[in-house]
Amino acid sequence: MAGGGVRRRVLYSNTLLFRSFLCVMDSPGFARRRSSFERLRFNNVALRRLPVDESHAPGARPVRGACFSRVTPQPLERPQLVAVSSAALALLGLDAREVVGEPLGPEYLSGSRVMPGSQPAAHCYSGYQFGQFAGQLGDGAACYLGEVEAPDDQSPELLRENPSRRWEVQVKGSGPTPYSRQADGRKVLRSSVREFLCSEALFALGLPTTRAGSIVTSDTHVMRDVFYDGNARMERCAAVLRIAPTFIRFGSFEIFKQADAVTGRQGPSCGCDEIRTQMLDYVVETFFPEIHASHTDVVERNAAFFREVTRRTARLVAQWQCVGFCHGVLNTDNMSILGLTLDYGPFGFMDRFDPDFVCNASDNSGRYKYRAQPEICHWNLARLAEALSPNLPSERAGPLLDEYFPLYNAFYLGTMRRKLGLLRKEEPEDETLITNLLQTMHNTGADFTNTFRSLSQILGPVQGEAADDTEALERATELLLDQCASLEEMRASSRPSMHPRELAMLVSMAQSNPALFHVLSDRAMLTQQLEKLSRLQELMETTEEELRRQQRENWSSWIRQYRQRLAHEYEGGSDVQGTWEERVRVMDSTNPCVVLRNYIAQNAIEAAEKGDFSEVQRVLKVLEKPFCVQRGLERERSAQRDEGAGQGEAGEERSDTGSHAPVPYDSKPPAWASELCVT
Repeated sequence: MAGGGVRRRVLYSNTLLFRSFLCVMDSPGFARRRSSFERLRFNNVALRRLPVDESHAPGARPVRGACFSRVTPQPLERPQLVAVSSAALALLGLDAREVVGEPLGPEYLSGSRVMPGSQPAAHCYSGYQFGQFAGQLGDGAACYLGEVEAPDDQSPELLRENPSRRWEVQVKGSGPTPYSRQADGRKVLRSSVREFLCSEALFALGLPTTRAGSIVTSDTHVMRDVFYDGNARMERCAAVLRIAPTFIRFGSFEIFKQADAVTGRQGPSCGCDEIRTQMLDYVVETFFPEIHASHTDVVERNAAFFREVTRRTARLVAQWQCVGFCHGVLNTDNMSILGLTLDYGPFGFMDRFDPDFVCNASDNSGRYKYRAQPEICHWNLARLAEALSPNLPSERAGPLLDEYFPLYNAFYLGTMRRKLGLLRKEEPEDETLITNLLQTMHNTGADFTNTFRSLSQILGPVQGEAADDTEALERATELLLDQCASLEEMRASSRPSMHPRELAMLVSMAQSNPALFHVLSDRAMLTQQLEKLSRLQELMETTEEELRRQQRENWSSWIRQYRQRLAHEYEGGSDVQGTWEERVRVMDSTNPCVVLRNYIAQNAIEAAEKGDFSEVQRVLKVLEKPFCVQRGLERERSAQRDEGAGQGEAGEERSDTGSHAPVPYDSKPPAWASELCVT
């Protein structure tokens, strides 16, 4: 008995001690001593509302009947923080200064150490890649960590964009998942720098996007053949912390697709219609609560949801077009259900304006070129409508799809009017004025970003002055001529991408065997290549002086039209000065000074690969204020470019150049930038 009493007293004493320990842990004083990552409030609703594959079987495998699979992130060796975005981390209630000072920060931010409350998982989705259904895809390198509740003091504006009041957190580059196929689930430093910087750059430009909270590098290395040319090399692994209300995408609903008529592939959960309904209910209730609350009929609710996705997608691509942004890989698995810019791969901002600009060197057909983006997004919406059937009957989806292009045109024209400072009136000729501007930019090889930024310096006719006043026209023309391409640059941009022998063969085939040509090639692409060849021949017979004269005539003609339109803008107004000041203010807050050009990213990548992260951090600060004139924007070159950069040392981008002088971030790109290649 005595022994039993002693044991009970010891047990009771230990229980009190444990309770006291819990009280200390819950006390405010202890909370302040805990890591900021350990204080995050995880509430992982998606894993409770949607089916999860609980298997931890190694290797890639088909996953049926599940929207997520449990995974275990693979730690990186000696993770090291490269940079953080204060604004993005604040979404989670994290203070950037505290994060930078946290010894375990790089481990938490890279997935090498799992945060308390996190439930790592990989999302299953399918998709059409370059127009062909690819079957099961899924998060092959990204890992869902969980959903963090928004801080209590988060701004109402942010919560309007995220009514769930939770932020999904992902780490990209955390190792293999069931969806990695033959890959290793790792991301390298070069691609991670690009995604980190562009996510935050688009946000600062006012475009809907997923966010990037941090980038971490490591001593882990993987082999990569960047240009698929047999020159593989070891590269340093990195991880990006990604943040969004959700990363669910069009392809999330394509896991239920029946066998495709062309490829024969089907979604991994083909026939699991109840799960599609379950996912649709979750998405609408969570992220479109107003639509859910205002419709008692499920079909009408689903139609309203699809209409809103259509509207958001039209708005997004219109905004892309207005800043000269190309996504590069607009597959259905890269289209956000919330209308966010998702999955930054071979993206690119245009330098010289070219409607046929292709930012992805792997896109040999030009499927995802700049001018095709609006049409491609419409095509992707049609695939989403098919994936939602029969929850959304085709007879209901068709008319909603028809709303896309009117919506796109309205968003596009509205933004373009702001870019041109046409604020008080909407004239029928505005669309023609915009079209003529873009054609003039193309004809003269004008820089897209800098030309639009310069337009606010062109004054409308003052009282008594003609729209074609010689002196005013001359000043405006000289301003825009500074943004035009040289003869050498024009010739380089006009060279066909096809080898002359290949081009000659296709022309011969199109004439002699049209049926075979239709199978092997595309007439529109051939026409484009022939047009470039014709333009190149013209330029080879043109002198620099003749080109400059043509550019001057082109710009003088358009500026005359523009000043006439500005004269209409001022008509009937008593405060011409106030109207002009408002015009300049709006234009300068719509047309950025700086965007993430490829050469800017390239410089940051090369410095980071040498262990100097200051350029990544500096570029981030510049991109956070894209509409501000920031003095002293020359890059501080702590390390010169290697002579071996032409071997693809910088990774995704290749340059055949050696050392170069500093270039301001808001200038036209240097000559060597034209050699960069993104795959």
